[in-house]
Amino acid sequence: MKNPVACTCTCGVWTPGDTDAPHNDIDNRRITLGNSLTTVTLQVLNRKDSGGGAAPCQSTALQPNVHIISTSFEMPQLKRTRRVWIYLPNDYATNPTKRYPVLYLHDGQNVFDTCTSFAGEWGVDETLSELQQQGLDATGSIAVAIDHGGTDRLNELSPWRNLKLGGGQGDQYVDFLVETLKPYIDAHYRTLTGREFTGIVGSSMGGLISTYAALKYPNVYSKVGVFSPAFWFAQQSLFQYVRQHPAHPDTRFYFVCGTTEGQNMVPLMRAMHDALVRGGVPAANLSFNPQTDGQHSEWFWRREFPAAYQWLSAPPSTQEAAAPLPFSAYATATKEEVLVELPAGLQQAQLTVTDKAGQVMFEAEVGSGDAVKLSGLPRGIYMLRVSAGKYTGVQMLVT
Repeated sequence: MKNPVACTCTCGVWTPGDTDAPHNDIDNRRITLGNSLTTVTLQVLNRKDSGGGAAPCQSTALQPNVHIISTSFEMPQLKRTRRVWIYLPNDYATNPTKRYPVLYLHDGQNVFDTCTSFAGEWGVDETLSELQQQGLDATGSIAVAIDHGGTDRLNELSPWRNLKLGGGQGDQYVDFLVETLKPYIDAHYRTLTGREFTGIVGSSMGGLISTYAALKYPNVYSKVGVFSPAFWFAQQSLFQYVRQHPAHPDTRFYFVCGTTEGQNMVPLMRAMHDALVRGGVPAANLSFNPQTDGQHSEWFWRREFPAAYQWLSAPPSTQEAAAPLPFSAYATATKEEVLVELPAGLQQAQLTVTDKAGQVMFEAEVGSGDAVKLSGLPRGIYMLRVSAGKYTGVQMLVT
């Protein structure tokens, strides 16, 4: 039996990978191996980090929209640090009262800049800017990208262990996103903090952890982009988890992969689609897109991202879903107050904080700009709801 294998050359970690002589990205090499011993010789012409004496790579990150929040952002759940990037919409600086939905993306090296990418970038910054310029994205979105952990990548992007490849730190990673990174982003940037305006996107192992994050934190994410997911990595545990933790029915999942990426790629992606339907997610909230020319590669994910983003940006297709309230609420640095921002024209709303069991811990009438004191509320994770008439919004609150 012959098996196709994709590979590239690195210096012991995912980056820097090799390039052609002028520093252009090259696709993964594809080799078909038979049953007999095969010797393969590969020639490395240059490296991403300007090895070989060539001129340094020129950044393709869209300026001034993209900047690095920190090269060593603290990840207390994992006792590590990481580089974190952010893309701000075209009108962010010129429209100082506007607030925006947020997408969180994994493998941040590959999201904005070809110079830091493994084998090409997704061009998320260019895509979001062009859609906004063309009037195809009425609101615009903030995009936050978290670098992968190099040798810890497989460990962090699966909550379950693969006996041969590792894994098992995915719980701490998604906890970091919800308990540390999202509160920081909401406190420092003009975001719409509710689940209805928060998405998570990833490819390969990033597709696996994005799916898991949406299942573990249904009140955080409502939009999930799943590109060429590595469901095989923890197949049995993942499908057991989705049975035990059905997705929020108002969550939209966009699945895309190539039909020749591997014999299990499409069947496992279809199995996840069907498991979500059985768990109560309407078929209209699931988009299933196997592509005959698709490959396990950044060029393919870049090509498919615009369609995924536009589909995910549409409202959920359930009659039960309340009209989403575009509000913002986040705890102050001391965790003793919650700052609330309501949409223009709305004078007052009802704020309710409940614990994990659904018990009401705090209620108050709030106006835009109010700082609500959380007197006596123990430190922890709660659900916060803001309602006004037929509009409502929910999110996690970390105190």
